[in-house]
Amino acid sequence: MIVIMGIHITPAQVGDFHQVLTDHARYWGERDLRSLHLLALVQEFGSTCLVARAEDGIRGYIFGFVTPDSTGYVHLIATRDDTRGTGLGRRLYTAFAEAAERHGARQLKAITSIENTGSIAFHRSLGFDTKIVDDYNGPGRAMAVFHRDLPLNVSWP
Repeated sequence: MIVIMGIHITPAQVGDFHQVLTDHARYWGERDLRSLHLLALVQEFGSTCLVARAEDGIRGYIFGFVTPDSTGYVHLIATRDDTRGTGLGRRLYTAFAEAAERHGARQLKAITSIENTGSIAFHRSLGFDTKIVDDYNGPGRAMAVFHRDLPLNVSWP
């Protein structure tokens, strides 16, 4: 468990998963990404699916796992609407990177849509290399693919 400024970053539980789905709009706004939230990730990769909890609830989360080729893959990361700009996303990524390294990861990977300019800027600020890959998510569906080596040494506000 990581504790910073009253926020505890801990492995996600099934109840946390259901809570972030209940509060989905607080994390994702108008974009409906509930179909990308897979309970199996929390159940099978609990040590690399993390939530940032405070007295007022879950402020952010990162769901990911370590692949057989030693890559820490981030499937989802989100911060609550009233927590953006505080460095919480960086803290979540740091906690995930540390957990992934404990499971043998030597690098990190994530993807996003090419339209998600906020995510692209965020990942670049963390030192990820970004490549646009045509047809990554099916014919005509290019994605931004992020890679970087570990360790993840980043600072936050």
